[in-house]
Amino acid sequence: MQDYYYEMNVIPSSHRELFADFLSDTVPVGFEETEKGFVIRSEDELDTIAWGVEQFVEALQKALKEEIDVEISVSRKRNSDWVKAYQESITPVEVAPFYIHPTWDKPKEGYINISIDPALAFGTGHHPTTASSLQAVAKYVKEADEVIDVGCGSGILAIAAAKLGASVDACDTDPVSVGNTLENVDENCTVLRNVWEGSASMTKGVYDVVIANIVADVLVFIAGDLKRVLKPGGILILSGIMDKYEDKILKTYADMHIVERISQDEWITLVVSKEG
Repeated sequence: MQDYYYEMNVIPSSHRELFADFLSDTVPVGFEETEKGFVIRSEDELDTIAWGVEQFVEALQKALKEEIDVEISVSRKRNSDWVKAYQESITPVEVAPFYIHPTWDKPKEGYINISIDPALAFGTGHHPTTASSLQAVAKYVKEADEVIDVGCGSGILAIAAAKLGASVDACDTDPVSVGNTLENVDENCTVLRNVWEGSASMTKGVYDVVIANIVADVLVFIAGDLKRVLKPGGILILSGIMDKYEDKILKTYADMHIVERISQDEWITLVVSKEG
C-alpha cells in the first residue's frame, strides 16, 4: 500500500444523473455518491479524470444549450486514514421495515435487514430515489407477488422485495450492476428467481409489481416494455425522476392510474397501476 492516495470531489450544479452515467462509464476505480456530488479515490493521480470531467461538461453544455457549472477539487491524503474515514462516512439507513447497513455494521433487531456496501452500482438507500423506492416496495409488494426490478443496480430493491416473500426477477443492461446484484444477493442469503444482463424486453413473464428506478429519459424510452410485462391491476413503481421531468413521465404513462406520488428533495417516485 502506498503512503498516500488522491481524492477528487466533483460537484455539478445540475444533471447529476448524467454525471453519474459518465463516471460509471469512464472511472476505472469506482466512486462514491454524496449529497452534493461524487467522490473519486485512487492511489494514482487523478488529473486525467479531472480533464475528462471538464471535457464532458463542455460537451454537455453544447448538447443541452445551457450553462452547467462543476466544482472539481483534488487533494492528497494518507492511506492509513482511508479505511477508517471511509467506514465512518457510510451510515445505516432506516426505511421501515427495512434497515440498510454496510457489512461492517451490525443488523438492527425488529427490522428487515439488508447488507449493502457502496460500489459502482448505486443503491445503498441514501439517495432519495432509492429511499422512496424502498418505501413503495414496503407498501405495495406482498408475499407471493411476482416482481421484476428493471435496472437493478446494486440489487437492493430486488432483495427488499424477496425478503418480503415475493418471487423476484432482476435485470440491468450494465454487467457491473448484474455482478454487484448477484454478490449482494449472496451476502443477504436471498434468492432471486432470475437475474440477467439486458432489459425487460427479454422476459416473457408478466408481474404483479414492476420496479424501475432509472432516469426519466430511460423510463420514457422503455415505457412499452414496462407496461407489457405488468399484469392487469398490477403496480408499476417509477423512480429516478427529477421534478422538472415529471410532466414528461406523466404524459408517457397517461394511460395508467396514479396511485401515489412520493417526493423527496427534487426527486419524484410515481406509483401507477394498470386497470384490471
